[in-house]
Amino acid sequence: MSAHRFWLVVPAAGIGQRMRADLPKQYLPLNGRFVLDVTLGRLLSCGPWAGCVVPLHRDDQWWHTSASASDARIESCPGGAERADSVLAALHHLEGRAAAGDWVLVHDVARPCVHQEDIARLRSALADDTCGGLLAAPVSDTVKEVAPGSDQVLATRDRKRLWRAFTPQMFRYGDLVAALQQGIREHPDGITDEASAMELAGWHPRVVAARTDNIKITVPEDLVLAEFILARQAAG
Repeated sequence: MSAHRFWLVVPAAGIGQRMRADLPKQYLPLNGRFVLDVTLGRLLSCGPWAGCVVPLHRDDQWWHTSASASDARIESCPGGAERADSVLAALHHLEGRAAAGDWVLVHDVARPCVHQEDIARLRSALADDTCGGLLAAPVSDTVKEVAPGSDQVLATRDRKRLWRAFTPQMFRYGDLVAALQQGIREHPDGITDEASAMELAGWHPRVVAARTDNIKITVPEDLVLAEFILARQAAG
């Protein structure tokens, strides 16, 4: 088993436009707590972690009112315009503390239902891997490719080769910094997650099968679904 440390990065600089709310989705209430606090509490219970960094929007007005802001295990830093910029900012924040071979797990702040067992499985499965990887689940629906700007189907894709990408995504600190820097410079529109940055840099991340209830809160209805999932998980 690898002796390298594990760091946690949870980008929270988004403004959640699709939520149609007056504040970013990470600060919406979920079972009486901020979504952000639920997510971070779930993650931090799966340690040990060498540290946790949360990149925030430069105009964030709510962080100081969260429970996480007073948690000594969590540091914040200014985020960037895009997800990749925020994650890279967090990695730069760790410069001098994180070693090149240390692992960094990046998790969506809007995924509060991630299961502790999945995080443990990810860390164990990839601990000695040369690249790293991500939690994911095989696609179960039939997938249609549609022409851009049209409703016409071009083809039906083989779902046996398709997986839904979740988070956390886990990569070596030095490799992830290099991949994000290269991706932001050369493929600014091609980075949708950390795995895509690693792929563009020539790596082949592994998928680790995960539960499908690791949903991402994107639209208002997702909050109700997340509350239901959390209640079911708590009930075992």
